[in-house]
Amino acid sequence: MNHKADIGVFGGSGFYSFLDNVEEIEIETPYGKPSEKIALAQVGDKKVAFLPRHAKDHSLPPHVIPYRANLYAMKMLGVKCIIAPTASGSLKVDYKPGDFVVCDQFIDRTWGRKDTYFEGPETKHVSPAEPYDEKLRQLAIQVCKELGITVHEQGTVVVIQGPRFSTKAESRWFSKMGWEVINMTQYPECMLAKELEIPYANIALITERKCLEYSRTIMKS
Repeated sequence: MNHKADIGVFGGSGFYSFLDNVEEIEIETPYGKPSEKIALAQVGDKKVAFLPRHAKDHSLPPHVIPYRANLYAMKMLGVKCIIAPTASGSLKVDYKPGDFVVCDQFIDRTWGRKDTYFEGPETKHVSPAEPYDEKLRQLAIQVCKELGITVHEQGTVVVIQGPRFSTKAESRWFSKMGWEVINMTQYPECMLAKELEIPYANIALITERKCLEYSRTIMKS
């Protein structure tokens, strides 16, 4: 492949506003086409490859995103790391809308998603004990602090199937389990990156509250 990149980014279409002189390329992987054409642009001294998970027009709900193709396309471009911002819900009172959470663990509540490259005859068992790259996590935390962004340095994200949101009972359960963040796309994205040995970090932007304790506090006030 003629095209190469240093950093891969998954996210929403709004990320295009940060890029100049964008070149869009199509990549065909052994796992099919990615969600969208990949945008290549120079940011400082790094070449960035950007891919909107849900496609530009947000036509791909979370359970049908071609995760394996998306990650493999980044591998084909030779990226050295992947930054994965996500819009997420809060399960804790002190995780507020507008806060950033640099997640360090996930809970998988999805089903039926293609979540491995090892389907035989080659078989490997990749440990998910530390699903996110610690060096990237610390770098993200440091930059957030330098920019004055409220950042939570740890967080467990529970990944639900989507496209529906959680019921009140489910949100209550997730909160009581001690989990901080809820999202629909972190699995299998982060584990596929790990299988491909690409360092990966998630930065969750809290956009709404799923914490029922907060709702009861508001109703009482």
